[in-house]
Amino acid sequence: MARQLRAERTRATIVRAAADLFDRHGYESTSLSEIVAHAGVTKGALYFHFAAKEDLAHAIMEMQSRTFRRLANDLDGRGYSSLEALMRLTFGMARVYEEGPVLRAGTRLATAGVPVRPPLPHPFTDWREIATSRLLDAVRQSDVHQDIDVDSVAHTLVSSVVGTCVVGGTLEPAGRQPRRLAEMWYILIRGMVPVTRRARYVTLAARLEQETGTT
Repeated sequence: MARQLRAERTRATIVRAAADLFDRHGYESTSLSEIVAHAGVTKGALYFHFAAKEDLAHAIMEMQSRTFRRLANDLDGRGYSSLEALMRLTFGMARVYEEGPVLRAGTRLATAGVPVRPPLPHPFTDWREIATSRLLDAVRQSDVHQDIDVDSVAHTLVSSVVGTCVVGGTLEPAGRQPRRLAEMWYILIRGMVPVTRRARYVTLAARLEQETGTT
């Protein structure tokens, strides 16, 4: 049991080190030797867990997918409307994105075209499907206009969230993400939420910005 625990800790250390380097320098510019040095392990330990750099990339994207699904599942059953749950999910992603390198590295890997191995879905496909499901429910709950193109809005939403994280992380100081997400939601809310319900969600966006910025 102790040996298994040590192996699991070593694997986690290697993945975190790889995520940190992929996030800071990119996938192509990071070598296995640099990951070994950054993790403080031997090459033998790395190769025991991962046969190639592609295996590390896949492990990071798996962790990213689990994190996103956990965030989405944690919001279920809390009595939120579907639109509120979707808004909270995007701010939760921003918080995790700022807290550690795994989500940032996973996003960078996804945008760099690193192949995703089945059955793991591409992160953006996964996120778009969840957004589509929440938006369809929001239409049924009359929080979103009945005539919106749900697929188009889901695509725009995912693209906007990813773009906000990537562009903001490159050009702006840490902690700016909540403000940018709130600005994104103000635009989306005015375009897709009926007038009688807009105030509720504009207020929610402002509150989530404040809460996320102080956690």
